[in-house]
Amino acid sequence: MSLYDGNNELLSIEDAAQHLGVDPGTVQQWCRDGAITCSRIGKSWRIRRSVLEESLLRQGNRSQSLIQRLEPFLEIPDNVLVIAQNQQLMRDLDVAFFKLADARGGTLAKYYDDEMESADELRSHFEHEGLELTRLEEEGRFRLVAQGSLEGDRTDALQRLMDEEGSKGRSIWVNFNLTQQVDLDAALIQQEQLTQFVEDKALVVKTSALEQVTDEWPDSLFRRAELIHSGTVWLSESGLAFRRVVPLPRS
Repeated sequence: MSLYDGNNELLSIEDAAQHLGVDPGTVQQWCRDGAITCSRIGKSWRIRRSVLEESLLRQGNRSQSLIQRLEPFLEIPDNVLVIAQNQQLMRDLDVAFFKLADARGGTLAKYYDDEMESADELRSHFEHEGLELTRLEEEGRFRLVAQGSLEGDRTDALQRLMDEEGSKGRSIWVNFNLTQQVDLDAALIQQEQLTQFVEDKALVVKTSALEQVTDEWPDSLFRRAELIHSGTVWLSESGLAFRRVVPLPRS
């Protein structure tokens, strides 16, 4: 329940989460990380409504800015690596990526880690950020798939997705996430296979990793990860950076 009226109203974690359209655990983590200004009252966090409104405004401006920056960078076909400072920024870029895909008339496919987030939470977040999931699903242009349900490697998953699409003539925009430490050598082999698979198809593949995950990668493997993708995007609270790999002529 709220404690005061007006712009200085103090909201509980649950009220703030409902206002933002996210899970209460997400808001609680933002408070702990300092991503949003919160006050501690006893054992509970409280957030001023004015702070929440400012956060919503920043998110709206950020979303539009990300779309404008991504639009000239992403190509068809493409296979890019994204490194995000935190989970919220990773989600912000997911939204911008899919809004751009929708604007270009593509099919959207989100593969997610069901140990980190639920389908309901993702749907709520996407819809809150303006993705019209009902319309996209009616048009057959949105899929939400738990990564744990993938059979075989990611190339197999993309081939199945293309087979389902048939000859509709639409580009396919796919998002995979690396939110935990993985067998890096095996993951890079998969990413190399993805790059080869994507290069002659109407596919745009984005693989996102958290900065805390990539910080554990040896320098040599990090450089290899950059080079096997056609481009790299870095997103932090301080800014956004892009790098495009220029392939050498084949001998």
